[in-house]
Amino acid sequence: LNVTEEKFVLDTLAGCTEYKSILDVVVNAFYVQDGRYCPTSDRNLYTVICYLAAFQLEEIGLQQFSKIVKSLDTAKMQKFLRFFFNDLYLNTWIKDEWSHFYDSVYVKENWIDPLLRWQPKVQQLIEKLTDKLSNRTTTVKTSRVTQPKEFNLTLPKPRAIPPPLPAPLPLLPKRQPVPPSIYKPPKERKQLEEIKTKNIQKAKVSIRFLTCVCKGDPFSLNTLPVQGTILTGREINPFFLQYLEVVWESVLTQYFEELTKQPQDLIDNIPIKLNTAAILREGALYQRKLEEELKRIENLQQGAGDPSEFLEWQKEMRGKDLEEQLAEIECRRLQGKLSYEEAVLAHQNVIQENKKKADLLREEKAELMHLYAEKRLQEQKEMKELVEQVMEGHKNVKQAKAKVQEYKQQIVQQVCEESGELLRQALEEKEDQNRKRYELIQQIRAIESTSSMRHKFIDLTETGGHGLFGEMSIVELRERLALLKEAQKAAEEEKRDQIIYEKQAKEQLILDKLDQISQFRAELGRAAALKQEEKKKSQSGERPMKDERILNLQKKIVEKAMERKKQAGLL
Repeated sequence: LNVTEEKFVLDTLAGCTEYKSILDVVVNAFYVQDGRYCPTSDRNLYTVICYLAAFQLEEIGLQQFSKIVKSLDTAKMQKFLRFFFNDLYLNTWIKDEWSHFYDSVYVKENWIDPLLRWQPKVQQLIEKLTDKLSNRTTTVKTSRVTQPKEFNLTLPKPRAIPPPLPAPLPLLPKRQPVPPSIYKPPKERKQLEEIKTKNIQKAKVSIRFLTCVCKGDPFSLNTLPVQGTILTGREINPFFLQYLEVVWESVLTQYFEELTKQPQDLIDNIPIKLNTAAILREGALYQRKLEEELKRIENLQQGAGDPSEFLEWQKEMRGKDLEEQLAEIECRRLQGKLSYEEAVLAHQNVIQENKKKADLLREEKAELMHLYAEKRLQEQKEMKELVEQVMEGHKNVKQAKAKVQEYKQQIVQQVCEESGELLRQALEEKEDQNRKRYELIQQIRAIESTSSMRHKFIDLTETGGHGLFGEMSIVELRERLALLKEAQKAAEEEKRDQIIYEKQAKEQLILDKLDQISQFRAELGRAAALKQEEKKKSQSGERPMKDERILNLQKKIVEKAMERKKQAGLL
């Protein structure tokens, strides 16, 4: 665009934005009344025409305005201008709606009166547009002669150029094989198994030796690999021998159980390699426990009470609560079993009732089938009569079909005429669009052809000349960057030394923590062993007791089971 055209476009865009509220009043009313079937994509078009007619008509003149209108769609412009330059609309609701935004006197003097003055001349323009539309619509449709066309045969596709061979895939480096130690059991487990077998062999030898001594068999002692004296020529009471056998069997079974448990305990206590976080976490735990124990001892020294009695009482009460909970659970289980027995009895009663109902339903079904057969015979008779009537009606169908065929032919002829008219209009619109696109493409190509490349040579030793503080050339910048890299490298070396020092200090701290952890574990193991022995002694003196509710529920369950069996036998 040249300067004047660009200024006109910018002024129009600014005016449409400034008076958008006023222009929307007219455009919205047009879409409600006369433009109900107009597409919403033309809203901006109507807004621009409304702005030019209301505010720029005196500046651009009627001739330029009519030129703009005639360059657009004739039907759209004729409909919109006829709606906007209506005397009744301008003097009534348009004036009232614009007065909501601006003063009524200002609206009437500056906008409504000029529009009324231009109304006769614009009316002539509207009449010209109407005549143009009437001439276009009254054109006589000439019949076209059918012209033969060549067949649109499919051309053979050109052969595709074979794609280049893919580049060979890079070979991955060989991975290190898995070490064979992963698939082998640890040495500690093998040592424990050897210790276990040796202990079992020793125990078996000791058993044989003791049995021979108890039975007084001096000859069998010669076969035992035991160093000691041989008892010969000694008579022992047989009752005493039986007593010794029972005692030794109980002792040896307990010994074998301890032997079988010992390797498992050793396996559980195999040393595991801990990482740094685990060592520090466990060391902090033991340190916290040590501080709590020291605090408890200080409180005892200052006269505080020992909570051991309270803890024992709390333990006893918890044991009683646990026994009550177990008894309650057992009661619930027995109640569920009792309800199951009752449900089985109820199910058996329901089966008997269903049998009685099934017999009644069979009798009713037989009666209904008899009635249905009679009704079916009656319907067949009525159907034969209806078929005879329909056969008589088919004779008059041919005349009705001929009339329907003629009516359909008339409808098809009308539809063909309407579709031809619509197709012609669509072709004209498509030609206009293609022409505008071609012109736009030509303009774009002309603009692209005028572009030129410009090269500028740069001297790296000169500054940019922008007048900034600290301005430097590229060569100086590179020198300063080299100095910064050297300083950064020195800082990295210093930081690396500091990290090594901190790492050594951390390793020393971890070793100290490991020593502390080993001591705490040994003490905790001793305390756990003592606690286990006390627990065994306390469990040996306890005896299970049953609740009266459990006994009563068990009796009821037995009674219900007997009743269910009797009922099943009757069924």
